Amino acid sequence: MSTGKQFSGLWAVILGGSSGFGFASAERLAANGMNIAVLYRETSISEKPLLSRFNAIASENQVTISPFNVNALSADTRRDTLRKLETEGIKKGSVKVLLHSIARGNLKPLTGDDALTTEDIQFTTYAMSNSLLDWTRDLLAAGLFHQDTRIIGLTSEGAHKYWEGYAAVSLAKASLESLAKYMAVEFAPFGIKTNIIQAGITPTTSLKMIPGSEKLIEIGNSRNPLGRITQPEDVAKVVYLLTTDDAFWVNGALIHVDGGEHCR
Repeated sequence: MSTGKQFSGLWAVILGGSSGFGFASAERLAANGMNIAVLYRETSISEKPLLSRFNAIASENQVTISPFNVNALSADTRRDTLRKLETEGIKKGSVKVLLHSIARGNLKPLTGDDALTTEDIQFTTYAMSNSLLDWTRDLLAAGLFHQDTRIIGLTSEGAHKYWEGYAAVSLAKASLESLAKYMAVEFAPFGIKTNIIQAGITPTTSLKMIPGSEKLIEIGNSRNPLGRITQPEDVAKVVYLLTTDDAFWVNGALIHVDGGEHCR
């Protein structure tokens, strides 16, 4: 059941919300009365159970969840989605949260027959970094952002150390961290606070696509001082905390949500 209605009438736009951090965050925010516009890419078969879960969450918490099975990286799609959001009842100034949880990119080495190309790197960087800027600009231009908006991106330890096959994603995550610093300063006059969460190693669908992910999960379990690996729900709780009034003065931060894993 809903644990509170402090977000009644407000909306979160979640980019990449069909699983992992995005879905867990949608569930947590909805439980506190926030309406959700969630974008994702799924096949028609995998989308059916997802829509059932969204419907159940919306019904239980008496909120609206508007699903969009679209390419969030397309400029035309972005503009069309914003128009649809307004026609579906999202009022000016009601988007409180923009969560960037897109996990699309290339997992290739730098050398060899299947090495990363310039195009691979450019696509991955746009998907997992620069697209956040475009969504922010367009939501702001449309007048949809709340006077106290929270923008949240997601990074990983792989932005700072070597993970096999992770070069393009590492470049993208490092770019996202830098972008967020500049957004924290330049969008602050509009009431927008921008922060990044560095999640611990988490057994999401995206992580399991990384070469050697089984080893990463094993390391995460053994290395974490709290004795277990990070779960999507751990991250979703901090996403929620960053949206509350008490987090008003948090801007430009990189927040570790990993149980202390990064300390070892």
